[in-house]
Amino acid sequence: MSLNREILRLAVPALGALIAEPAFLIVDAALVGHLGTTPLAGLGIAGAVLQTIVGLMVFLAYSTTPAVARRFGAGRPGEAVSVGINGMWLALGLGAVLAASGAVASPWLVSLFGADAAVSAEANAYLMISMWGLPAMLIVFAATGLLRGMQNTMTPLWIAGLGFAANAVLNAVFIYGFGWGIAGSAAGTVVAQWGMVAAYVLVVRRLAAVHSASLRARRDGIRSTARSGGWLFLRTVSLRAALLTTVGIATGIGTEELAGWQIVFTIFSAAAFALDALAIAAQALIGKELGAGDERQVRRVLARTVAWGAWFGVIVGALIAALSGVLGIVFTGDAAVAALVQPALLVLAIAQPIAGIVFVLDGVLMGADDAKYLAIAGGINLVPFLPALWIISATGVAGAAGLLWLSAAFFGVYLLARLGTLGWRVRSGRWVSVGA
Repeated sequence: MSLNREILRLAVPALGALIAEPAFLIVDAALVGHLGTTPLAGLGIAGAVLQTIVGLMVFLAYSTTPAVARRFGAGRPGEAVSVGINGMWLALGLGAVLAASGAVASPWLVSLFGADAAVSAEANAYLMISMWGLPAMLIVFAATGLLRGMQNTMTPLWIAGLGFAANAVLNAVFIYGFGWGIAGSAAGTVVAQWGMVAAYVLVVRRLAAVHSASLRARRDGIRSTARSGGWLFLRTVSLRAALLTTVGIATGIGTEELAGWQIVFTIFSAAAFALDALAIAAQALIGKELGAGDERQVRRVLARTVAWGAWFGVIVGALIAALSGVLGIVFTGDAAVAALVQPALLVLAIAQPIAGIVFVLDGVLMGADDAKYLAIAGGINLVPFLPALWIISATGVAGAAGLLWLSAAFFGVYLLARLGTLGWRVRSGRWVSVGA
């Protein structure tokens, strides 16, 4: 199979599975929205809490994939499956702790948003039930990482698609059929999530039987996964800090600018799905080839995926630039908002090739299990970015100019910082460590 076809074979199903994840909340929002604005506002608060927790735990997939891929590439599939199973046990333990503590802390977490009593009650009702789906979500992350490491992104796509369909049906039945309101939405999602876990358990048990892998948890294996995952957790914290700080600055500039930033960032997030899928393909292939000891093929995968990322960025950037004058109208129907966001969208368009390369390099270093460096680089990237945000806030620039400079800081200063730290590491060659 040619390298291009192998990249597509991994990236296209990965893209579908990535899209299915936010689709859960979209279905919840659509069904809960018919209950009224108060339940929908409550869902917004609960969803923000859940997305933050889940976003920080995504390292379970990213730390499992390279560990599995290395052993798979080295011709040791039994060990590869065992490593993935250890990741699933770690996910279960973390999820159980988060579920128990989160259920107790739900009222306090909701109170941090300062909503009125009615909205807070709806948010708390959804959040307390949803917390019990956290172990399932984390197990799904780890199991997905296992299969990606085994060079299989099609099975996660099927399970994500079936989970999405079950979530939609169960939500409708529980909300309207049983009359449970917003609690029914949470219950339906939790049941669908545990159903996905059941499907993954069946798949992983079959893999374990085929490759003579143990289903038991191994303390040393869990400790190893936790160590690598801990570094990736810190990397994710730095990314979240950058995102939240940017939103905070946008809030300080003004309500219209905050709404405009939401439009710009939504467009960026949509493009990021495809870039993430390409990064996942790079991660799985790099891990496999390093495990196989084929350094020449590692370099080929690096060069090809970086080229794909750059060219995809050029295409998406051109599309965003062409539509920059109307995207604001599509989101709001307001010509004034369209004029406000257009300069920022043009900055986003120009930055897309950089984003494409950054996402791929991130995936390459994850595939090489260079987690410690990624964590350190995440902190370094904030050094030029946070002062840039402070300058924007201190100058009091607002309107289209304020949004333009905010976009320049995030899509310029921050992305360029990431490009610099990741690019330097890749060029140094210190991340190349062959063998299982």
